Amino acid sequence: MDTSLLAQLTGTSEAHLQVWEGDIKLHRQMIMPWRQLQGDARKAGFDLKIASGFRSFERQRSIWQAKATGQRPLYDVSGAAQNFERLSPEDLLHCLLRWSALPGTSRHHWGTDVDVYDAAALPDGYKLQLIPQEYAAGGPFSELSEWLSERISAGACGGFFRPYACDNGGVAVEPWHLSYQPLAVVYESACSAEQLRAWLGLQDWPLAELALENCDEIFTRYIDVSGSAERFTESTLGLSLS
Repeated sequence: MDTSLLAQLTGTSEAHLQVWEGDIKLHRQMIMPWRQLQGDARKAGFDLKIASGFRSFERQRSIWQAKATGQRPLYDVSGAAQNFERLSPEDLLHCLLRWSALPGTSRHHWGTDVDVYDAAALPDGYKLQLIPQEYAAGGPFSELSEWLSERISAGACGGFFRPYACDNGGVAVEPWHLSYQPLAVVYESACSAEQLRAWLGLQDWPLAELALENCDEIFTRYIDVSGSAERFTESTLGLSLS
């Protein structure tokens, strides 16, 4: 694999990024589509904001390490807190993978994926959690979630879709997670169990060795979401990842 593509894929390069606002960075070719979606949301009465855009390998590793050592909360698929002390290493690995990608495999590394919320619906003093209850009926972002669902279903979301819209036994449903399909599928096509195995063989963060032992299952269950969107190639799209 081309080293520059591998660096983008694993979050160890920022050459493909552009600052959107504050410290949020996006793939430079996603800026215009995102601006359009944000404008459409504004017309519908929402203040569509990004809670998390590009996330580097180092940032993902720090999140993973904190959760894998019990320093950050762990949740089951429904969002209920888990007891770290009672989890076996295997259970801990899968508990983490339901909500957090292995360092070097997060879609946020690509700059094509964002976690979103409606700033206009954020109650005063409220701390954003990015949990299912916030986007379900009665939650502060339920109306935004419904609007996005309708747009995506109608093919009117400007190329954005939810890679984790359904629970297929892998990553938990994340209604806040949007991916820019025309770019994301190019990165997806570069992912494979073989590439993951080679990557994990170089890692030393918590549970990396156990993840390597379960590489094929992890790739199929938690990483490969290729069935969520039509496949494109770089040549068909006329896009460059640089």
